[in-house]
Amino acid sequence: MNGELAIDVAGLTKKFGSRTVVKDFNIQVPKGQVWGFLGPNGSGKTTTIRMLCGLLLPDGGQGKCLGYDIRTQAAQIKRNVGYMTQRFSFYEDLSIRENLDFVARVYDMKGRKQAVDEAIAQLGLTKRQDQLAGELSGGWKQRLALAACILHRPQLLLLDEPTAGVDPQARRDFWEEIHTLAGQGLTVLVSTHYMDEAERCDRIVYLAYGTVLARGTVDEVIDNSDLFTWIVTGEEVRGLAQELHGKPGIDQVSVFGVTLHISGTDQAALERAIAPYRNRPGLTWTKSKPSLEDVFIHLMGPFREQVTG
Repeated sequence: MNGELAIDVAGLTKKFGSRTVVKDFNIQVPKGQVWGFLGPNGSGKTTTIRMLCGLLLPDGGQGKCLGYDIRTQAAQIKRNVGYMTQRFSFYEDLSIRENLDFVARVYDMKGRKQAVDEAIAQLGLTKRQDQLAGELSGGWKQRLALAACILHRPQLLLLDEPTAGVDPQARRDFWEEIHTLAGQGLTVLVSTHYMDEAERCDRIVYLAYGTVLARGTVDEVIDNSDLFTWIVTGEEVRGLAQELHGKPGIDQVSVFGVTLHISGTDQAALERAIAPYRNRPGLTWTKSKPSLEDVFIHLMGPFREQVTG
């Protein structure tokens, strides 16, 4: 990591009434990198993002975003951040160009028309610029939202589940654009539920109910999970999954079509649990590193009652 940080905060805490939504959060994000925020609904991702961009004042902690104090210089942070919310928040009875022109007016931008032209061209919106926002598909709405985020030439993008509800091609196109922007020097912090998107990030931070459970590169998070995994392939894996659920030494069993992931934290106990099934005809057993999804399910184990309750 380089020495220049876009985000440098420590001890961030936020409460709503008696409920602590974010607890003692620390993060240092170098400029020009793409970091992923992961975690279940209600884990504190959105609240953390809103504190970083000056929309929420933390109850505890301190730090800087783009060199500005998150407590005392929120206005300067807002001027230099592009924030994309979970919900589409543009005027559906205005065209793409009209929406972007409105955003440019809000920022009181000089050279407003040129800035709108550049954003439309960069996001591939030229042929649709006169189409009403309300007529756009999810993927094109996403492009409009990203165009609005970069319109004022921010130094940092904070994206809150930006690809929810769009098709795989639109998600891939979006991420290609994100890495293009990062290559131009922008820093990006993006929250997501998609494991393939997490794997596109330089580093990831996994939150659960206000607490950081894991952070690092994808490989570091997997290697530090202390989780051992076997992958089983064959036509009868669904039946095998039912037999293995709840066996001592087996912490999780997950079916992916004709593939089964079996994981546990005690390698010897896991080996003993699967030994009676290893010679069953029609099944192929392979020892493997856990997937990122395996790791996150494992991390959520202590919080399972909160998820289902």
